[in-house]
Amino acid sequence: MQFFDLSFLKFSFFDVLDIILVAFIIYQLYNLIRGTIAANIFIGLITIYLLYMVVKALQMRLLTGILDKFVDVGIIAIIVVFQQEVRRFLLLVGKNASLQRNKAWWKYFFGKDEAEKNNYARIKPIIDACKVMKQTRTGALIVFAKYYDEQFYQNSCEVMEAKISKRLLESIFQKNSPLHDGAVVIAENKIKSASCILPVTEKADLPAQFGLRHRAGIGVTEANDATAIIVSEETGEISYAKQGRVKMNISFAELEKLLNKDF
Repeated sequence: MQFFDLSFLKFSFFDVLDIILVAFIIYQLYNLIRGTIAANIFIGLITIYLLYMVVKALQMRLLTGILDKFVDVGIIAIIVVFQQEVRRFLLLVGKNASLQRNKAWWKYFFGKDEAEKNNYARIKPIIDACKVMKQTRTGALIVFAKYYDEQFYQNSCEVMEAKISKRLLESIFQKNSPLHDGAVVIAENKIKSASCILPVTEKADLPAQFGLRHRAGIGVTEANDATAIIVSEETGEISYAKQGRVKMNISFAELEKLLNKDF
Protein backbone atom coordinates (compact mmCIF):
# COMPACT_ATOMS: atom_id res chain seq x y z
CA MET A 1 0.00 0.00 0.00
CA GLN A 2 1.39 3.42 -0.96
CA PHE A 3 0.71 6.14 1.62
CA PHE A 4 2.79 8.97 0.17
CA ASP A 5 3.50 9.78 -3.44
CA LEU A 6 6.89 11.52 -3.58
CA SER A 7 7.32 11.26 -7.33
CA PHE A 8 6.93 15.02 -7.69
CA LEU A 9 10.10 15.57 -5.67
CA LYS A 10 13.17 15.60 -7.87
CA PHE A 11 16.53 15.82 -6.12
CA SER A 12 19.86 16.09 -7.87
CA PHE A 13 23.30 15.79 -6.33
CA PHE A 14 23.70 19.58 -6.29
CA ASP A 15 20.34 19.99 -4.49
CA VAL A 16 21.59 17.75 -1.69
CA LEU A 17 24.94 19.57 -1.64
CA ASP A 18 23.11 22.91 -1.49
CA ILE A 19 21.08 21.79 1.55
CA ILE A 20 24.18 20.46 3.31
CA LEU A 21 26.12 23.69 2.74
CA VAL A 22 23.24 25.87 3.97
CA ALA A 23 22.87 23.67 7.07
CA PHE A 24 26.63 23.92 7.71
CA ILE A 25 26.60 27.72 7.42
CA ILE A 26 23.60 27.98 9.76
CA TYR A 27 25.35 25.70 12.25
CA GLN A 28 28.52 27.81 12.15
CA LEU A 29 26.51 31.02 12.62
CA TYR A 30 24.73 29.41 15.57
CA ASN A 31 28.09 28.53 17.13
CA LEU A 32 29.27 32.12 16.69
CA ILE A 33 26.32 33.69 18.52
CA ARG A 34 25.59 30.90 21.03
CA GLY A 35 25.80 32.15 24.60
CA THR A 36 26.24 35.79 23.58
CA ILE A 37 23.92 38.77 23.67
CA ALA A 38 23.69 38.45 19.87
CA ALA A 39 21.51 35.36 20.32
CA ASN A 40 18.88 37.43 22.15
CA ILE A 41 19.09 40.15 19.48
CA PHE A 42 18.56 37.54 16.78
CA ILE A 43 15.47 36.20 18.58
CA GLY A 44 14.18 39.78 18.82
CA LEU A 45 14.62 40.31 15.06
CA ILE A 46 12.79 37.05 14.30
CA THR A 47 9.97 38.09 16.65
CA ILE A 48 9.59 41.47 14.91
CA TYR A 49 9.51 39.79 11.50
CA LEU A 50 6.84 37.29 12.63
CA LEU A 51 4.83 40.19 14.07
CA TYR A 52 5.12 41.94 10.70
CA MET A 53 3.73 38.87 8.91
CA VAL A 54 0.80 38.69 11.36
CA VAL A 55 -0.21 42.37 11.14
CA LYS A 56 0.15 42.24 7.35
CA ALA A 57 -2.20 39.24 7.17
CA LEU A 58 -4.68 41.06 9.45
CA GLN A 59 -4.44 44.17 7.23
CA MET A 60 -3.44 46.48 10.08
CA ARG A 61 -2.15 49.15 7.76
CA LEU A 62 -0.55 51.61 10.20
CA LEU A 63 1.51 49.00 12.05
CA THR A 64 2.27 47.21 8.77
CA GLY A 65 3.64 50.45 7.31
CA ILE A 66 5.90 51.01 10.32
CA LEU A 67 7.24 47.44 10.37
CA ASP A 68 7.56 47.42 6.59
CA LYS A 69 10.17 50.18 6.78
CA PHE A 70 12.08 48.11 9.31
CA VAL A 71 11.96 45.00 7.11
CA ASP A 72 13.12 47.01 4.06
CA VAL A 73 16.42 47.81 5.78
CA GLY A 74 16.62 44.40 7.41
CA ILE A 75 19.85 43.29 5.73
CA ILE A 76 21.63 46.55 6.58
CA ALA A 77 20.32 46.38 10.16
CA ILE A 78 21.57 42.81 10.53
CA ILE A 79 25.04 43.79 9.28
CA VAL A 80 25.20 46.74 11.70
CA VAL A 81 23.84 44.84 14.71
CA PHE A 82 25.88 41.70 14.06
CA GLN A 83 29.02 43.48 12.88
CA GLN A 84 31.23 41.65 15.39
CA GLU A 85 29.76 38.23 14.55
CA VAL A 86 30.06 38.83 10.77
CA ARG A 87 33.69 39.86 11.29
CA ARG A 88 34.38 36.70 13.30
CA PHE A 89 32.72 34.52 10.66
CA LEU A 90 34.78 36.03 7.83
CA LEU A 91 37.96 35.74 9.91
CA LEU A 92 37.13 32.10 10.58
CA VAL A 93 36.71 31.38 6.86
CA GLY A 94 39.86 33.27 5.89
CA LYS A 95 41.91 31.73 8.69
CA ASN A 96 41.02 28.16 7.76
CA ALA A 97 41.85 28.78 4.11
CA SER A 98 45.18 30.55 4.72
CA LEU A 99 46.23 28.19 7.52
CA GLN A 100 45.83 25.10 5.38
CA ARG A 101 47.65 26.77 2.48
CA ASN A 102 50.58 27.87 4.64
CA LYS A 103 50.90 24.44 6.25
CA ALA A 104 50.96 22.74 2.87
CA TRP A 105 53.68 25.02 1.45
CA TRP A 106 55.83 24.79 4.60
CA LYS A 107 55.70 20.99 4.68
CA TYR A 108 56.37 20.81 0.94
CA PHE A 109 59.55 22.88 1.07
CA PHE A 110 60.91 22.12 4.54
CA GLY A 111 59.28 18.89 5.67
CA LYS A 112 57.04 18.14 8.63
CA ASP A 113 59.82 17.50 11.18
CA GLU A 114 61.59 20.78 10.43
CA ALA A 115 58.32 22.72 10.70
CA GLU A 116 57.49 21.23 14.11
CA LYS A 117 61.06 21.76 15.36
CA ASN A 118 61.04 25.43 14.36
CA ASN A 119 57.64 25.97 15.95
CA TYR A 120 58.66 24.37 19.25
CA ALA A 121 61.64 26.74 19.50
CA ARG A 122 59.20 29.67 19.28
CA ILE A 123 56.72 28.44 21.87
CA LYS A 124 59.15 26.98 24.45
CA PRO A 125 59.86 30.37 26.17
CA ILE A 126 56.10 30.95 26.47
CA ILE A 127 55.44 27.53 28.00
CA ASP A 128 58.39 27.91 30.41
CA ALA A 129 57.09 31.33 31.52
CA CYS A 130 53.61 29.89 32.08
CA LYS A 131 55.08 27.12 34.27
CA VAL A 132 56.72 29.69 36.53
CA MET A 133 53.62 31.92 36.66
CA LYS A 134 51.44 28.90 37.51
CA GLN A 135 53.73 28.01 40.43
CA THR A 136 53.85 31.58 41.75
CA ARG A 137 50.17 32.24 40.93
CA THR A 138 51.03 35.27 38.86
CA GLY A 139 48.06 36.47 36.83
CA ALA A 140 48.75 36.80 33.11
CA LEU A 141 47.03 37.28 29.78
CA ILE A 142 48.99 36.47 26.62
CA VAL A 143 47.30 37.07 23.26
CA PHE A 144 48.52 35.53 20.01
CA ALA A 145 47.32 37.64 17.09
CA LYS A 146 47.52 36.19 13.60
CA TYR A 147 47.20 39.71 12.17
CA TYR A 148 48.41 42.62 14.29
CA ASP A 149 45.79 45.35 14.01
CA GLU A 150 47.65 48.47 15.16
CA GLN A 151 44.47 50.51 15.49
CA PHE A 152 42.88 47.87 17.71
CA TYR A 153 45.85 47.09 19.98
CA GLN A 154 48.10 50.15 20.13
CA ASN A 155 45.44 52.59 21.33
CA SER A 156 45.70 51.20 24.86
CA CYS A 157 49.09 49.46 24.84
CA GLU A 158 52.77 50.09 25.39
CA VAL A 159 54.56 49.27 22.14
CA MET A 160 57.54 46.92 22.68
CA GLU A 161 58.63 45.11 19.48
CA ALA A 162 60.74 42.74 21.61
CA LYS A 163 62.05 39.22 21.15
CA ILE A 164 60.01 36.55 22.93
CA SER A 165 61.79 35.36 26.06
CA LYS A 166 60.83 33.60 29.28
CA ARG A 167 62.38 36.23 31.57
CA LEU A 168 60.78 39.14 29.74
CA LEU A 169 57.31 37.59 30.02
CA GLU A 170 57.86 36.89 33.73
CA SER A 171 59.06 40.42 34.41
CA ILE A 172 56.11 42.00 32.57
CA PHE A 173 53.54 40.14 34.68
CA GLN A 174 55.28 40.59 38.04
CA LYS A 175 52.89 42.30 40.44
CA ASN A 176 55.23 45.27 40.93
CA SER A 177 55.71 45.82 37.19
CA PRO A 178 53.95 48.87 35.73
CA LEU A 179 52.98 46.73 32.72
CA HIS A 180 51.45 43.76 34.57
CA ASP A 181 47.87 45.05 34.52
CA GLY A 182 46.83 44.17 31.00
CA ALA A 183 47.60 41.79 28.15
CA VAL A 184 50.75 41.01 26.22
CA VAL A 185 50.18 40.73 22.47
CA ILE A 186 52.43 38.43 20.44
CA ALA A 187 52.44 38.61 16.65
CA GLU A 188 54.97 38.09 13.87
CA ASN A 189 57.12 36.12 16.34
CA LYS A 190 57.59 39.18 18.56
CA ILE A 191 56.15 40.68 21.71
CA LYS A 192 54.48 43.58 19.94
CA SER A 193 52.91 45.32 22.93
CA ALA A 194 52.15 45.01 26.63
CA SER A 195 49.70 46.39 29.19
CA CYS A 196 46.89 46.22 26.64
CA ILE A 197 43.35 46.97 27.80
CA LEU A 198 41.06 44.71 25.77
CA PRO A 199 37.27 44.62 25.35
CA VAL A 200 35.57 42.01 27.51
CA THR A 201 33.15 39.40 26.22
CA GLU A 202 29.40 39.95 26.44
CA LYS A 203 28.66 36.28 27.12
CA ALA A 204 26.27 35.78 30.01
CA ASP A 205 26.86 32.07 30.67
CA LEU A 206 30.46 32.16 31.90
CA PRO A 207 31.52 30.60 35.24
CA ALA A 208 31.20 32.89 38.24
CA GLN A 209 34.94 32.69 39.01
CA PHE A 210 35.88 34.33 35.71
CA GLY A 211 37.18 37.84 36.29
CA LEU A 212 38.13 40.63 33.90
CA ARG A 213 41.28 38.81 32.78
CA HIS A 214 39.33 35.77 31.59
CA ARG A 215 36.57 37.88 30.07
CA ALA A 216 39.11 40.00 28.18
CA GLY A 217 40.88 36.87 26.93
CA ILE A 218 37.61 35.49 25.57
CA GLY A 219 36.54 38.88 24.22
CA VAL A 220 39.68 39.44 22.13
CA THR A 221 39.27 36.03 20.47
CA GLU A 222 35.68 36.95 19.57
CA ALA A 223 36.63 40.25 17.94
CA ASN A 224 39.89 39.20 16.26
CA ASP A 225 41.68 36.28 14.69
CA ALA A 226 43.54 35.53 17.90
CA THR A 227 43.99 33.03 20.70
CA ALA A 228 44.81 33.72 24.34
CA ILE A 229 46.45 32.09 27.37
CA ILE A 230 45.02 33.14 30.73
CA VAL A 231 46.82 32.38 34.01
CA SER A 232 44.58 32.78 37.04
CA GLU A 233 46.01 34.89 39.85
CA GLU A 234 43.81 33.14 42.45
CA THR A 235 44.43 29.48 41.53
CA GLY A 236 47.31 29.44 39.05
CA GLU A 237 45.02 27.55 36.65
CA ILE A 238 45.82 27.95 32.97
CA SER A 239 43.02 28.50 30.45
CA TYR A 240 43.14 28.71 26.67
CA ALA A 241 40.66 30.86 24.70
CA LYS A 242 39.92 30.54 21.01
CA GLN A 243 37.01 31.82 18.87
CA GLY A 244 35.10 32.93 21.98
CA ARG A 245 35.41 29.57 23.76
CA VAL A 246 37.70 28.68 26.63
CA LYS A 247 39.36 25.47 27.82
CA MET A 248 39.97 25.52 31.55
CA ASN A 249 42.71 23.95 33.69
CA ILE A 250 44.74 22.61 30.78
CA SER A 251 48.04 20.74 31.24
CA PHE A 252 51.33 21.94 29.79
CA ALA A 253 51.33 19.03 27.34
CA GLU A 254 47.93 20.18 26.09
CA LEU A 255 49.10 23.80 26.02
CA GLU A 256 52.07 22.82 23.85
CA LYS A 257 49.76 20.90 21.52
CA LEU A 258 47.37 23.86 21.19
CA LEU A 259 50.16 26.36 20.57
CA ASN A 260 51.78 24.07 17.99
CA LYS A 261 48.47 23.98 16.17
CA ASP A 262 47.51 27.67 16.40
CA PHE A 263 50.73 29.68 16.75
